Amino acid sequence: MFIHLHTHSHYSLLDGLGTIDQLIEEAKNQGATSLALTDHGTMYGVIEFYQKCKKADIKPIIGVEVYITPGNIKEKNREKLYHLILLAKNETGYKNLLKLTTIAHLEGFYYKPRLDWETLKKHSEGLIATTACLGGPISRHLKDNQIEKAEDNLKVLLDIFGKENLYLELQHLNHPDQHKVNNEMKKLSTKYNVPMIITNDIHYTKKEDDEAQDILLCIQTKHKQSDTDRMSYIGEDFSMITEEQVSELFPDNQEAIENTNKIAERCNVEIKLGEIQLPEYELPDGVTEYDELERLCYKGLENRFNVNKETADKETIERLEYELSVIKETGYPSYFLIVQDFVVWAKEQKIVVGPGRGSAAGSLVSYLLEITNIDPLKYKLIFERFLNPERVSMPDIDLDFADTRREEVIRYVEEKYGKDHVAQIITFGTMAARAAIRDVGRVLGYSYNKCDQVAKMVPMFTSLKDALENVDELKKAYEEDPETQRLLDMSQKLEGLIRHSSTHACAVLITKEPLVNYTPLQYSSSDDESTVSQYSMKPVEDLGLLKMDFLGLKNLTIIE
Repeated sequence: MFIHLHTHSHYSLLDGLGTIDQLIEEAKNQGATSLALTDHGTMYGVIEFYQKCKKADIKPIIGVEVYITPGNIKEKNREKLYHLILLAKNETGYKNLLKLTTIAHLEGFYYKPRLDWETLKKHSEGLIATTACLGGPISRHLKDNQIEKAEDNLKVLLDIFGKENLYLELQHLNHPDQHKVNNEMKKLSTKYNVPMIITNDIHYTKKEDDEAQDILLCIQTKHKQSDTDRMSYIGEDFSMITEEQVSELFPDNQEAIENTNKIAERCNVEIKLGEIQLPEYELPDGVTEYDELERLCYKGLENRFNVNKETADKETIERLEYELSVIKETGYPSYFLIVQDFVVWAKEQKIVVGPGRGSAAGSLVSYLLEITNIDPLKYKLIFERFLNPERVSMPDIDLDFADTRREEVIRYVEEKYGKDHVAQIITFGTMAARAAIRDVGRVLGYSYNKCDQVAKMVPMFTSLKDALENVDELKKAYEEDPETQRLLDMSQKLEGLIRHSSTHACAVLITKEPLVNYTPLQYSSSDDESTVSQYSMKPVEDLGLLKMDFLGLKNLTIIE
């Protein structure tokens, strides 16, 4: 059984062409029982990959292709980086991947997220390493006839991972350098008794997708396809080749093929999903979160209505006790304590806070805690739209702050829960139909006017497939003009792929344990050292983590 262990998805931004869905579908079609994801330097797609593999009855193997500097990650130098594949065997390995990916971005980033040998050794437990592509720590030197240097790096890897957790990669690449490296790699395998595997460094699913991936690379590197001084994979095959093809290409290496399945059998990561992971709210000894919530609510009765438990009308007490019982039953007392704490603090600092919107305005508890300023009893608002025992999901209170002072509230939360427990959340921008046409057209060397004309034939918020079926003008241009046909064919292959990452406008993550135990981290951008999670909104929610929306509103600043 052959298993793909070196796989790039479109989360290898502007390098991988295949989406998670496409990769899993192709693996399923080939009868694979396992599949690895090893994107360049990041773990953006891990949770989506894990969930969808499980659904498709394929074992997900969690990995990363990391960049290793021969020097020290603290040094900002342009030394050529090695590539190395790391695969998680178990939960310890997965946690170490989270840590290594985070360190590479927060401490080692210089053009690329970098690690060094020392850092790798410190966090190597639970990991299997394979020697990657022609840019690997062994292959690069074999290619350049530096056998001694290749052996030195092999000894370093053996010291870090041990013989049982290191594999030498033979790759299918129709290139003289790769054939040479494969032959030399076999010699090293025999000399040092290190097992081999075969991989294909997947960047797309079908062989015919090579030109689309080449165009994607041109978008990344800002080249035209006609440029001669650029990187290109045209003519090579980085697709998901089948087990039959692998056996034909490597007829004398059946053991290396079988080793891919042996690795897959050893990789058994289970990621906990759906378990609520609320941070701990600091309380006096002996006081439960529910006790404190109840106390604050009855204190709120006095502040809001000038009554207490004995003097309040029956409807108010019944409504309050009902809401508190639901909150207790669903396990969210700490959620309300956390929110009221920073909202009350913001108001004490004279930061303008919105009165409350959405379903949260239907909660009497929110009103009594001064999270919202709308009396749900007066306006007959329904609590069940916000929280009810029939549909247990994390409450979601959208909080609006004056935009000039939003950062102060986030800093307060960081100080209270620890800077390593609070981060903003990443978001991904994808290529919409019109943008894909303009990007592809530039790479193909078509005139701006032509690309603009074709793009404008596509209605806003419409896919290219739908536009070609329903827009007669576009259909006619496609059928009559070969250039337009090529432009649209290539654009359809790129449509919907991730183009870039950015920071979510308002979402903030607050965790019980340090963030790196749940998600890899990176900086928001090269000129903004705000920490963001590498897992986006949905994965964060699926992990059961607390996500709060801190929205900065210019209108509130104007009102103030």
